[in-house]
Amino acid sequence: MTAEAALKHKGLTYELVNLAMGKHQEEVERIYGEGRRTVPGMTIGDETVHGSTAILWRLEQDFPENTLYPEAVRDAVREAELWADGDFQDFGRRLPWSALHFRPESMGSFGGAGALDPPGTDYAIKFIRATWKYHGISAVQMAEDLAALPAMIDRIEGFAEEGLIDGAEPTAADLQIGATVRVLLTVGDLQPLFQGSAAERVARRNFPDYAGLVPAGAFPDGWVRPRAA
Repeated sequence: MTAEAALKHKGLTYELVNLAMGKHQEEVERIYGEGRRTVPGMTIGDETVHGSTAILWRLEQDFPENTLYPEAVRDAVREAELWADGDFQDFGRRLPWSALHFRPESMGSFGGAGALDPPGTDYAIKFIRATWKYHGISAVQMAEDLAALPAMIDRIEGFAEEGLIDGAEPTAADLQIGATVRVLLTVGDLQPLFQGSAAERVARRNFPDYAGLVPAGAFPDGWVRPRAA
């Protein structure tokens, strides 16, 4: 999502190639090199660039128009972008799958369908269990993520106050943060935490359309902590 938004912001023509989930790791490693097993990756002619932060930085060097790194705050934007692609992105990987554990029938909504029927829910349960194992999710990890999320949102508010995000034009930090927040907004229990925040604004502004909803009430009572007033 981040890489594609950057290409569109730069006004560049590109071809999007989607790989089959679960089988993509071997293909990515074949194209981009040993140990590189995640998306996104980009090829420019015969050159390959792996990872969204590397892609955005390379696009900025080759196509400086419609900058993603305003000169006055370039280093700070880069630092915020790397934080978002590292620590913060893990929340986007884990928390939606955490919520789906309690509402597996909702997995159909992420494909643009409604709630799954019983056979589909059986498949979803198996898939979600495998995803928990892959991402190292546990109830303890889930509780820790939920406890830490309000401070993450406050940090994003700080980025906005510093002029690194939520301005008239998107920065690399807008796109990195916004993509993860947009995924988190599919979890109904988390939406009140983001309501009215800079994090929600940059997510909905840059990624207005994103399928999926795990209805509120998925997480155990009291596990989602409110942000400080």
